Amino acid sequence: MRNYDVKKERRDLYSARRDRFGIVDVPRMGFLMADGRGDPNTSADYHAVVEALYTTAYAVRALAKRELARTHTVGPLEGLWTADDLGAFKTRDHDEWNWTLMIVQPEWVGSALADEAVDHVRRTRELAAGHRVRFEEYAEGRCVQILHVGPYDEEAPTIARMHEEFMPAEGLVPRGHHHEIYLSDARRTEPGRLRTILRQPVGPART
Repeated sequence: MRNYDVKKERRDLYSARRDRFGIVDVPRMGFLMADGRGDPNTSADYHAVVEALYTTAYAVRALAKRELARTHTVGPLEGLWTADDLGAFKTRDHDEWNWTLMIVQPEWVGSALADEAVDHVRRTRELAAGHRVRFEEYAEGRCVQILHVGPYDEEAPTIARMHEEFMPAEGLVPRGHHHEIYLSDARRTEPGRLRTILRQPVGPART
């Protein structure tokens, strides 16, 4: 039985250069998702959502193996980030951040199988955020991305260069949500070695 690993199968989307920005076209994909707000470093809610997402993702994997005879590696944690005042990202005012955490699913995992896994987890596990996990398709289209290596709180200069230098030079403007893909497990990786893809959907600048 061949195992599917999104990081290997979709290297265009789940790898990036550290030394320069790249432009990618991201298709519609299915995700397990859950929303929240606040500082990811200190929020118990954030960690509860992470636990619920991974528990559900492994339930999906088990169901897919049993019902579809297909196996896959659970994808990395990802996050969409917004704030009522975008200046909160530059000032790193974490308490003002809104987030949607998510884990990508293989294309053969649709809403029916995902919902079955969500329901199973809700019935069998007592998770603080289990009731908030949902399956949803998300399409980004054209995006700018780059690999950041180091602590999450040191991302701001790279994000600033993306928005203030690279995008204007390419005739692009941001749209949608700031997107981060966490290629490293923060529980087991030193802050200086964390690998994170920083992604921003873009559109053409109006002339």
